[in-house]
Amino acid sequence: MIGGTSRPESLMPRSDPRPNILFVMFDQMAALSLPVYGHPVVRTPHMARLAARGTVFENAYCASPLCSPSRFAMLTSLLPSRIGAYDNATELPASVPTLLHHLRNAGYRTCLSGKMDFTGADQLHGYEERLTTDLSPSDFGWVPDWEHPDQVQPWFHTLHSVAEAGPCDHSLSLQYDEDACQQAVHWLHAAADRPDGRPFMLTLSIMHPHDPYQGSRRFWDLYQDDEIDPPAAGKRTAKDRNAVERRMFALYDRDEIAISAKQIRRARRAYYAMISYCDDVLGRLLSTLAVSGLSDNTIVVVTSDHGDMLGERGLWYKMTFYERAVRVPLLFAGPGIKPRRRIGEAVSHLDLLPTLEGLAGTRVDRSELDGRDLSPALKGGVLKQGGVIGEYMGEGYDAPVVMIRRGARKFVYSVTDGPELYDLATDPQELRNLALETAHRGAVDALVREAEGRWNFELIRAEVIASQRRRRAIHAALTTGRIAPWDYAPRTDAASSYYRNYDSARPDPDRLLRRPRPAG
Repeated sequence: MIGGTSRPESLMPRSDPRPNILFVMFDQMAALSLPVYGHPVVRTPHMARLAARGTVFENAYCASPLCSPSRFAMLTSLLPSRIGAYDNATELPASVPTLLHHLRNAGYRTCLSGKMDFTGADQLHGYEERLTTDLSPSDFGWVPDWEHPDQVQPWFHTLHSVAEAGPCDHSLSLQYDEDACQQAVHWLHAAADRPDGRPFMLTLSIMHPHDPYQGSRRFWDLYQDDEIDPPAAGKRTAKDRNAVERRMFALYDRDEIAISAKQIRRARRAYYAMISYCDDVLGRLLSTLAVSGLSDNTIVVVTSDHGDMLGERGLWYKMTFYERAVRVPLLFAGPGIKPRRRIGEAVSHLDLLPTLEGLAGTRVDRSELDGRDLSPALKGGVLKQGGVIGEYMGEGYDAPVVMIRRGARKFVYSVTDGPELYDLATDPQELRNLALETAHRGAVDALVREAEGRWNFELIRAEVIASQRRRRAIHAALTTGRIAPWDYAPRTDAASSYYRNYDSARPDPDRLLRRPRPAG
């Protein structure tokens, strides 16, 4: 029962029994900041209820702790280095099939509302419809320069976001996300009538809780300063910083902006408020499914492109392989999904494409993919333990960095910085690098050999630098003289949305969208 009325039904009978898919993606939401993953302070009631209805993956990882590479790997089930997805100004090749291409070929209607960080001329990559433009630019302006890694680019992160953190009444991110959410809600209401009988996959992807740390006042007021937990491991001294911490310090800190303990607390409070806002958005979508009669045949998937360090170790944002930056929420609920289940084995965003195709009953050649199908486990089967791998080739470094997570151990390696090895079972804060200890030398040497056998680091570095040179040259040319932006421009069709007189056979648009449905 919803609002005292019986559950409504779609106007049109379904001609295709396969489930719809609602894919909800947040930006920079760390799994470790969610109560579903044990956080004692943050409030996400809608996510908690969704998790109770479905299955939670306790150890899910992005393929790269940076927006565009993570998203492209997620959509293709291919590691970023295989598709040239090196940084936030790389182009997903239009010739690489995505999950959306596969679903459309199988008869699904695909739609995107919100951000996906597509760069280049192809702004759809298999989406049949797109309801909004992107929040970030679609050009090559944010290209790192590995040949001059010490040069500070004007688009690099700074700590202004932390210094200025606090409550917010209005912001660009909030305006964008409200529009994306509202467009998705409108689309779902219209899709409930399903004029072509196809199942759908709708993606809603919003900016929150990505910095700047500005929490909408309604959600900021849910929290008090004295309940905000400080970082478990605070900022380290220059002498104690490891190579990764030194790189991040040089990238966005550099002691140019002093940050107090009060500002850190405000940034964390704002981040928690932004997560609660995300939960509210999720709640609006779930309510729309319910009032439109779509709940019983829609699989809901919730994740984030990567996490946020949020002051742990003195680090912020992403761009590292520490748990807070690389571990993401991953929840499934809906028809066929085992309720109230938690799966502890490590899984990857690379698994999303084969898993959603498995749930949708589509057929695709998976021999070239880097992910595995988790759908049998979602239906109650046993998930075999497997390793998870990741890559980073963006700003802040001058050589590729890779991760191998296997069992409770996480191995991180780059030719420049050497190996890191952590036992997450005994050292969840990742403060004890076992690679520095003689007792673990054999295990570390074996992992180094495995990494160097899997990745050709010298070749990848050369390919990254060559790509950076090409993209910088193209960007310089395309911003000289007349500019033809690649940014997506949404199309609207008012004639098909409101009262008009030139189609007498067209149903009353109000009756189509009214909830609950008018009698008769």
